[in-house]
Amino acid sequence: MKNTLVLGSGSPRRKELLELAGYRFEVRTSDADESVVTEKDPEILVKKLAEVKADHIVADNNEILITADTVVSIDGKVLGKPESKEEAIETLRLLSGRSHAVHTGVMIRSSESHEVFAVRTEVDFLELTETDIIRYVDTGDSFDKAGSYGIQTKGALLVKGIKGDYYNVVGLPIACLARKLGSFNIFPS
Repeated sequence: MKNTLVLGSGSPRRKELLELAGYRFEVRTSDADESVVTEKDPEILVKKLAEVKADHIVADNNEILITADTVVSIDGKVLGKPESKEEAIETLRLLSGRSHAVHTGVMIRSSESHEVFAVRTEVDFLELTETDIIRYVDTGDSFDKAGSYGIQTKGALLVKGIKGDYYNVVGLPIACLARKLGSFNIFPS
């Protein structure tokens, strides 16, 4: 029996990236309480969050489950999704004119084995004026994204450059994931 791929995420960006890469899959979401993970190191944090999400999704023996989590870090501080307009503005002020890291942790799990890995990408922001920040936050684009911006949408106008995997910043390091899925005998169509 052929294995079925399951994306354990409600993220439209992760779904789109898997589709663009040619994978066929089902989507299931996790009801995990992410607040139980309090790790300070961003790489360990995203890996543990991916594991916690996977622990809350039922998968059959013939299913390969993928879960992921993405955070932004700067100055040793982890930045998740903003909970308010004020928090989004404050985050973008912090990132303005500086470099930060985007970390995505991914778990791949089958009935026989699992693998957890993290990918890091450096992002350099342009120097932003207060008007730039307010204008961007007012688009509403900040509110479901780690670090209060989306590089694949209007947030691209804030970015000076990146070093590493662009798709990791979007939320799923698809090239690295594809290589690892091959060891689970999952390949794009």
